[in-house]
Amino acid sequence: MTFTSAQAQEKTAAYGFKGGLNFSNLYTDTVDDNNVLTGFNAGLYAKFPITNSIAIQPEISYTTKGAEFVYNNAIANGTSTFNVNYIEVPVLLVVNVTDNFNIHAGPYAAYMVSGKTTNDSNFGSTQRELDTDDFNKFDAGISGGVGIDLDVVNFGVRYNYGLTKIGKDNSFLSSDAKNSVLNVYVGLRLN
Repeated sequence: MTFTSAQAQEKTAAYGFKGGLNFSNLYTDTVDDNNVLTGFNAGLYAKFPITNSIAIQPEISYTTKGAEFVYNNAIANGTSTFNVNYIEVPVLLVVNVTDNFNIHAGPYAAYMVSGKTTNDSNFGSTQRELDTDDFNKFDAGISGGVGIDLDVVNFGVRYNYGLTKIGKDNSFLSSDAKNSVLNVYVGLRLN
């Protein structure tokens, strides 16, 4: 009876909150670590066990993406940022390598809800809200990462590789630009 009870506990669904830092960039042909913008992610997750070592984990979160550009030329120097905010839904396959360590991967879809650009230079600061109609509002890609699950708290690192172009031909952004985001998160299990 103890064995049956332990198996039933391991196969129960888990849900909770998660949030953390994003390190995002835009790329055209290759991803690099230049122009990284620091942001955040916050949302909800659920984990549905299929077996004792495999689970499906859907999530929904508010997440920031974009890039930062530093310039220094004969006329001006400063920093310009491109910030876009999304509601993002990844659906991940989670494989428990050990009792506490897992790897996870799967697709994500996101919808752009707002954005802005800022420019801080030796001539002053400006800020402009973006018209989301100037961009492809839907973003999709693949996610992969590693996590550590403790009783109530979990930690992880995940990389999101965007596969869809976010710019349109009429936007100031390159029409070939795609999102690239590394996020570090902490989760709090509620059950």
